[in-house]
Order: sequence, then C-alpha cells, then structure tokens
Amino acid sequence: MGTGKTTIATKLALRLGMRYVSTDNLIEAKEKRTINEIFTNSGEDYFRDVESSVAREVSAMENLVIDCGGGVVLREENMANLKSGGIVVCLTAKPEVIMERTKKYKHRPLLNVEDPKRKILDLLNKRAPFYAKADHIVDTGDLTVRQVVDKIAMIAEGRK
Repeated sequence: MGTGKTTIATKLALRLGMRYVSTDNLIEAKEKRTINEIFTNSGEDYFRDVESSVAREVSAMENLVIDCGGGVVLREENMANLKSGGIVVCLTAKPEVIMERTKKYKHRPLLNVEDPKRKILDLLNKRAPFYAKADHIVDTGDLTVRQVVDKIAMIAEGRK
C-alpha cells in the first residue's frame, strides 16, 4: 500500500492498450461491502480466501493489468496464478514514503492502529520474502508516475 499501485496500473493499462482491473474493487463488488467492512466483520482470513478466489479468476483472463492488494503475495497459490498469465511487478517504497502517502486515508484496515509507522515496518519485514518472488521489483519512491510506467512498459514489451 502507498507504493502507487492503482495510479501506475491504470496508466500502464492505457499505455499498453490493456484493460485495468483492481482485485480490491472486484472483492468489494463480489462481497457488496468495503475491504474495511470485510476485515472488521469477517476477519483477515476470510478476506484472504476471497482475495485468492479473485486472483485465480483474473489470472485466467488475458490482456489485463491487474492491481492487487499488497497482501496477495502471502499465499503461494496467488503468486503461482498471477505468474501463470503474466509478469508480476512489485512496487516498493521506503517506509517513510509509504507513511506520507497513506497518512490521510482511513480506508486502510491494516493501518488503523495506534502506531501506523510501526505497522508499515512490520508488514514490509514480514512480506519482504514474498515480495522478493516477484518477477521484477520497482522502487517508486524517487520516481515520477511516468518514469515508473515507462520502466514497467519496457519490462512488459521486452517479454512480448
């Protein structure tokens, strides 16, 4: 979260002539409630089950740029599904950058805690080995949106 996934994915889809899809949006549509409501009322395990189902569905589709929530990597099956149909690019940023980018948003269930910066550090440390399994990692902290899109477009076009 806070690395620019949605912004980058929407612009990348336009650049590549592909369709943009957000797994979080699909989850909310499928569940008819927000991510926050799912976490609050059904818990993280339930959310991860729905997320896995959606990841499996979109992985079988073609010509998409898929914007996944940052926790999708926690299940090997999700990474296997996502990699089966395309390239997995992990967007990263330093904890301070993520904190700055996310501080004004209250819809981040994992950051609705007393010490969000500590939570960001904990999440990054816990997820680092999972993020390392991506095909490519791009740090968005010091790049413009256009620079990130250009970088990923070159990766995607090199694969074609």
